[in-house]
Amino acid sequence: METSAQKHRLDRTSMELLGNIQSAMMTRHQKAEVMIAGEQLRLRVHDSKLIKDRRHHLRTYPNCFVAQELIDWLISHKEVPDRETAVQLMQHLMDHDIIHHVCDKWPAFKDAKYLYRFRKDDGTFPFNIEVKIFMRGQRLYEHLITSKDSILQLRQEKGVAYERSFPGYMLIDWLLQNGEIESRRQGLDLCKALLEHDIIQHVSLKHHFFDSGLLYQFCINFRRRRRLSELLHETESEEVECTTHQNQEDPADIPFTLDKTPPPEGSSNFLSVQPALDLKVPTNGRCGSLTHQQHSSCGYPLNASLTAALAVRCNPTSVLKRHVTCEELLSPGAPYVKRVLTILGDALGWGFVVRGKSPCYVQAVDPGSPAAAAGIKVRQFVCRVNGRSVLHLDYRTLSKLVMTGPRVVTLEVMEPLD
Repeated sequence: METSAQKHRLDRTSMELLGNIQSAMMTRHQKAEVMIAGEQLRLRVHDSKLIKDRRHHLRTYPNCFVAQELIDWLISHKEVPDRETAVQLMQHLMDHDIIHHVCDKWPAFKDAKYLYRFRKDDGTFPFNIEVKIFMRGQRLYEHLITSKDSILQLRQEKGVAYERSFPGYMLIDWLLQNGEIESRRQGLDLCKALLEHDIIQHVSLKHHFFDSGLLYQFCINFRRRRRLSELLHETESEEVECTTHQNQEDPADIPFTLDKTPPPEGSSNFLSVQPALDLKVPTNGRCGSLTHQQHSSCGYPLNASLTAALAVRCNPTSVLKRHVTCEELLSPGAPYVKRVLTILGDALGWGFVVRGKSPCYVQAVDPGSPAAAAGIKVRQFVCRVNGRSVLHLDYRTLSKLVMTGPRVVTLEVMEPLD
């Protein structure tokens, strides 16, 4: 018979699972907004003739812009109030692979006469599965919204009217008629993928996608003009929300802690250098470890029994003995050894926690996790993720980079010799 304690833990687990799902949805939404705003900016800057072929040190760099000139343009067009905000904005676009330095020499955006380029202008934009589905959804939205007899119309379901909605079967009919798919089965798979990636949704959020008369809508208005300042406001609100969750948590009511006594063998608690400390943790998935929410083929979460290990366990006190700078890590003769480690995530994620900013470091590792098996250890500094330099990123951006990427993660780390 289920005890009240077991029921309480199950409720906690369900809340953790819901938090992880909401966090993943928020991450996808923010990434979509950055991509749309970045593309709108790219087209506007092209129209302003700031993007052109430029010559520097006897070499010609096609389709690039000068950082100082773009910042001047952003201020003159009232997109940002000052140069500092403009640099923060462009750094945000760099962190999301929208722009980059023409030689990838500077991972940080600088208000100087340096040359940068939109990745869409040189073919280096990372077209992973998520991005491909997003762009497919954007293209379909443009076709549907401009179609003479658009299927996006005011319709009713159970007495409630929904604007720009469409029945599931009608979207598949349209895809077939316009040569977007070869069969209804292929159309069903495409529409399920669009729903699972938050491009479309059931009007009352009660159903997955079916080839039926159920009504659906696009979640994103791709045509809405994005103000670039919105991107920074979203980032700030996320950090405020993260801090609020930590401050409001009742220490006596936290379900996941590292006890003062050593954990029993086989426990999945994260081990840090100081396991004797009481470690308080938030239950919001944004502030925690690198977990990977796995879904079934129909898009729904897997069994809730898996979510116990999704809980975040992090040490609020840094495991570093002292602050280390990027310059110190990269200086010749520094007491660090470079290692390249490949982690194959499982249903529960990767099993390590990163903290810090420029550079980030490993704060804790689950001893039974894929990270531990790959050789990840506390106090390692993360230099690259899947070939991309991350030395100048903060831990939230680095965590998002891992969680929104492939399950197999390759890390280049600097490990202290002592």
